[in-house]
Amino acid sequence: MFSIFDFPTSDFTVDVITGKKHTGDVSASVGMVLFDEAGNASSKIKLGQVFQKHTKFHISSNDTAELNKEGDISRIEFWVDGARDNGSKHWHVNKLEVRNNARQKTFVFPVQQWVVRNRSYKVKHLHTSLPQLEHEEFKDDREEELKEKKRLYELDQKFPGAPVQVKKLPKPEEFTYRYKQEEIVQRKQTMVNQIGKIPPEAFNWQKIEDIFSIYDPAVFPKPKGSHLWSEDVYFGRQRLAIINNTVIELVKDLPQNFPVSDELVGPFLEGLTLKEAIDRKRLFMCDLKVLEGITVKENFVLCAPIALFFLDKSRELKPVAIQLLQSPSSNNPIFTPACPTLTWTLVKMWYNNADAAYHQGLTHLGFTHLLMESFDLATQRNLSSSHPVYKLLEPHFLFLMAINSLALTELINKGGWVDVGMNYGRTGMLQLIANVFENWRLDVDGNFHEDMRRRGLDDPNVLPSYHFRDDALLLYNAINDYVLEYLSIYYTSPDALRTDHELQNWAQELVKERNYSEGGMGIKGVPGNGKISSLDQLQQILTCVIFTCSVKHASANFGQYDEYGFPANYPLTLRGTPPTDPNAILTEADILASLPDGVTTLKLMTVTKLLSDRGTNSLGNFETEYIVDPIGKKAVESFRMKLAGIGEIIKERNANRTFEHTYLLPEFIPNSISI
Repeated sequence: MFSIFDFPTSDFTVDVITGKKHTGDVSASVGMVLFDEAGNASSKIKLGQVFQKHTKFHISSNDTAELNKEGDISRIEFWVDGARDNGSKHWHVNKLEVRNNARQKTFVFPVQQWVVRNRSYKVKHLHTSLPQLEHEEFKDDREEELKEKKRLYELDQKFPGAPVQVKKLPKPEEFTYRYKQEEIVQRKQTMVNQIGKIPPEAFNWQKIEDIFSIYDPAVFPKPKGSHLWSEDVYFGRQRLAIINNTVIELVKDLPQNFPVSDELVGPFLEGLTLKEAIDRKRLFMCDLKVLEGITVKENFVLCAPIALFFLDKSRELKPVAIQLLQSPSSNNPIFTPACPTLTWTLVKMWYNNADAAYHQGLTHLGFTHLLMESFDLATQRNLSSSHPVYKLLEPHFLFLMAINSLALTELINKGGWVDVGMNYGRTGMLQLIANVFENWRLDVDGNFHEDMRRRGLDDPNVLPSYHFRDDALLLYNAINDYVLEYLSIYYTSPDALRTDHELQNWAQELVKERNYSEGGMGIKGVPGNGKISSLDQLQQILTCVIFTCSVKHASANFGQYDEYGFPANYPLTLRGTPPTDPNAILTEADILASLPDGVTTLKLMTVTKLLSDRGTNSLGNFETEYIVDPIGKKAVESFRMKLAGIGEIIKERNANRTFEHTYLLPEFIPNSISI
């Protein structure tokens, strides 16, 4: 046994590198055999114990005497013995690197999985292979790996109509100790400590300005939206470039249940009639009809509003009409900026309260976190860790199942954060997700270009202040190019796709009706409908997954504290009932009476601040290197270069914008949904 501290006569050195998911010192003792291209084997080498993320060992020349020192090391076999550890029977290994010291050449053996003690593992140099091209010697191991993963990743449905999730969080999906302690537990405790320093009188709000007394620059800085919360211009910007950017659409015809008229909104259209504004593509709408009929908590109200916006000559989007419920009536009038100032302000707050329900239930939780877990499960259950598509996707699934498991037990549980802090509570949120998931389609909702076309916003000259669209488009196209460049390495013909049984099983499980014993995710609109016959179909699916796990989640998530942290700006919860009289003269006391109490406000601040802080690497800078093939690494490097260029373009755009859009700077977008 030799380590870095010993210097025997050595032709080879071995580096053992643990994975990102490695949870600490396992004191694992590793043994291995090296094989050259002719099949000659080394002795059984006992490397010693691995105590850290990267451990180097020098191999005695006596152990490698049978190997051809002028040739390559083509494969290895390794195992971990049953020595004392920290209580875990598994150990996450990223890769082993064998270096021929005389030739100064390194051979990389990607493991990229949890290793069970007292079991042997065979790995090829740069092991990346389609299953139909796999070497005969490795086929049985590959099949056994997938059998084990299907046993480990059992399917479940946590609530009726929900996307499919894992039944029990597997060990490979748990947070690392460091991530959970430093990025979640310690930061939360820091916030709790700060809350304890706030005197009770700080919550005795007599006017809106009094709310600012609860903020602290180090822990709870003033949210960005706190000084603009009542402005119409900022209300328009909230539809375009903050946290819920995918609802707004171009008006082609006004809905019959929204009886807005020229008499009502003409004063705000810069001399245009409604028809003229529509013809000139300057009228836009947000319709939250999906909220109608959703269950709410006792003594609370959730609106299902329609809001009309006008693009003025300065290219600012401003609200010109809001109807808080779907069915027009004398008790459900249309409000406009002509209403008394604070009445109009409170109407906008009730709209934002509804928008918050849509954002948290659908844009954020439902269609990033939960939906992507279904894709993660299909990947784990059907693609070997040696499969090129697995290697492409896996960095974007880091900690996804773990954060979803934590959210369901700590935030969306009965009596938890959603029950306490949102008007519809847990029951309403889950009902909303189930209702809308039934109609979600990958080829429309998950395809950036199709989504923009559907909403009439695919032309960049329409709504030029739509910063989310303009910046996200650059990122979507870069991801799309990256996916195609990478896939083209391995799929050189339609036959390569057709005969890839792992990939076809993966596609079938995505579309198959939800079935928790036999598998099935029930995803609609998957190109090929479970049978992938072209590279374009596969490219569309993978681009959707990577874009959603990175860009869409970043856009929906990291501005939460800036928006929700000031309770009047984007109220997660509102008390009382919405205004019903457009001529009523309301006061600041009426605004304050609608806000949550101080304790609830602090709970909302704490969670949204925790969720808004990034704890993992930025897009393209992967925590674990899954793609090790030199040709594949060129695709990764090309992707990184494009991201760097996109970052510069967005910064240049921000320098000329009336308001910055920083949430989609590539350096601020994590690879995965990990918070």
